[in-house]
Amino acid sequence: MGGPKIIMAETLSEPLSPAATDEQRPARPAVFMTAARWLLRLGKEGENYRLTRFVILRSLGLVYLVAFLVAANQIIPLIGHDGLLPADSFLDQLEARFGSKADGFWQLPSVFWFNRSDAFIQGVMWAGAALSFIVLSGYANALMLFVLWALYLSLIHIGQLWYSYGWETQLLETGFLAMFLCPLIDPRPFPARAPHVLIIWLFRWMIFRIMLGAGLIKIRGDECWRDLTALYYHYETQPVPNPLSRVLHFMPPWFHKGGVVFNHFVELIVPWFGFGPRFARHIAGVLMVGFMGVLIFSGNLSFLNWLTIIPALACFDDTFWRRVLPQFIVSRANASDGPHVSRFHLRGAVAVILTLGVGYLSLKGPVPNLLSPQQAMNTSFDRFHLVNTYGAFGTVGRERFEIIFEGTSDALSDELADWKPYEFRVKPGDLSRRPAVITPYHHRLDWQIWFAAMATPNEYPWTVHFVWKLLHNDPGTLGLLANNPFPDAQPRFIRAVLYRYKFAPLGNKEGRWWQRERMPGMWLRAISKDDKNLRAVMQSAGWLRG
Repeated sequence: MGGPKIIMAETLSEPLSPAATDEQRPARPAVFMTAARWLLRLGKEGENYRLTRFVILRSLGLVYLVAFLVAANQIIPLIGHDGLLPADSFLDQLEARFGSKADGFWQLPSVFWFNRSDAFIQGVMWAGAALSFIVLSGYANALMLFVLWALYLSLIHIGQLWYSYGWETQLLETGFLAMFLCPLIDPRPFPARAPHVLIIWLFRWMIFRIMLGAGLIKIRGDECWRDLTALYYHYETQPVPNPLSRVLHFMPPWFHKGGVVFNHFVELIVPWFGFGPRFARHIAGVLMVGFMGVLIFSGNLSFLNWLTIIPALACFDDTFWRRVLPQFIVSRANASDGPHVSRFHLRGAVAVILTLGVGYLSLKGPVPNLLSPQQAMNTSFDRFHLVNTYGAFGTVGRERFEIIFEGTSDALSDELADWKPYEFRVKPGDLSRRPAVITPYHHRLDWQIWFAAMATPNEYPWTVHFVWKLLHNDPGTLGLLANNPFPDAQPRFIRAVLYRYKFAPLGNKEGRWWQRERMPGMWLRAISKDDKNLRAVMQSAGWLRG
């Protein structure tokens, strides 16, 4: 049965005859028929991505699980009521700025506008971890993925400095697109309906923006990326090196220059082939996933590289996965293959609307940013972080500086005092301590101390609050560290000394991983808890609680 026939008049002044014959009736516009056939073909192509959807959703479940576990373990001493940057004070300031909680919620959507207690924040993080584990286990639907996305959006809107990294918005964009890969209700690993191929294309568009943005920010940024010397420094100066980082650092110059060339090739050339025919797409996918694997093994860049693998997986269709996945998974996917629906249904309509929306938001922000000589790195253009721009290591440090916080119980705070260092979980400190392997886990305090070492205490005022916590042996703050040099009594003074760190040569007699040189002066002078300036800073920042 056909739909209503549309009759087109030559002019409005000439009435149409109701008895017009088929020969007199003009054909439907060719563009409409072409678009209809294209949409139908796209809908059927989704049958080739059942296994792709399965792998993408399981991978997303893993990253969400790590992200929520990181928050559950660290969030209270970072942004709890007595944390280093309390979320409740932050929300109070936002409420005063926006005029009401309702207006604040609209500007920065978060469930924590309604309850900001430590118990509620902690409970939400563990709920997110539990739901992430269910997705990782193989069960996901759009509702579950929406809850995960909404909870993580709520978290980064109160996370302040601790959640200012590019991978936070990247996780939100990835999680948002994943909602449209699966049915609204049916949580089975292989539901009857295949994903719409337009959603797969949106993932390809995302990995294209991620890789190209990272490549362009390097070419436009630091000269060392253009003269191929960036890797002379990167392995040593990255936020949290691992044991392999030192080995790579001492490789010959040709190795480092070749690595930069490969980096430029994968980030600037390879992403274009993600839109090509199957063979080109598969090769592009292998190169991008392999490149992320190299970055994972050469450093501890949180879950960034694990997360970036996810949209790259959309380069592969089921012909690839049938060769690499266990046969029992392939058999389950084949058994779920339902009838091919040839009509335009709600799923297709949603996919088209989403594609148009992503296209509009892309043209509004990320695309002009990619084309701009003043390209911004890791920027979101809307409050929901739906379509963002990305980039990494546009600038590479030539030297590594580390802040060593030290305490003493002596009556005087001069150089003759017995200063004992505080060790962080993963950032360099003790010269003989082997660098950690923690990826995809993320120690947020260690990362921010890495940034602070390239600045001053005035630029990172929360470090003063950190010192206050150490002076009072605060259990929450000490729980973020690797040791407490003063387990029996509070230290009398705390100071911060700045050092230049370098990798110790391989095979050195002392067995050290690092060597260091003390920089002149102090990063932060010795302070006691009775220091008037310290108390004034604490008072003005609202960190002195009753």
